[in-house]
Amino acid sequence: MSAVEEKLASLGLTLPEVVPPLAAYQPAVQSGVYIYTAGQLPMVDGSLPVTGKVGAEVTPEEAKDLARICALNALAAVKSVAGDLDRIARVVKVVGFVASAPDFTGQPAVINGTSELLGEVLGDKGVHARSAVGVAVLPLDAPVEVEIQVELVSE
Repeated sequence: MSAVEEKLASLGLTLPEVVPPLAAYQPAVQSGVYIYTAGQLPMVDGSLPVTGKVGAEVTPEEAKDLARICALNALAAVKSVAGDLDRIARVVKVVGFVASAPDFTGQPAVINGTSELLGEVLGDKGVHARSAVGVAVLPLDAPVEVEIQVELVSE
């Protein structure tokens, strides 16, 4: 088990299986020393635990928890390409999409679920640039979707 996975275990978390693509794309691809993930939904055992818009059917607190799940799914996608999460030199960028009710403006707090999990698990390597964007709707009526870019340690 990698040090990153040991840290996940110490937090009571396990790395899930890679979420199968919903369309014509790969969960993650590598270009040079970078791995880019596709947008990761908060899928748990093949389904969404909650659907709807944040600020309407989904509370900001629920959405923040879903953003943590997105981060775990993103790390699983990274591992599927890198082979070992200990190869992560740093998380470069996080982009978070929040399906938002028209008057909801708390997207940054929702995507903190992803950012905080990456910090807990990766320490300083988890510090990243970020965008948190409100959108009208996401695939499968998911409340949150997250993609990450990581830099790998050169071999």
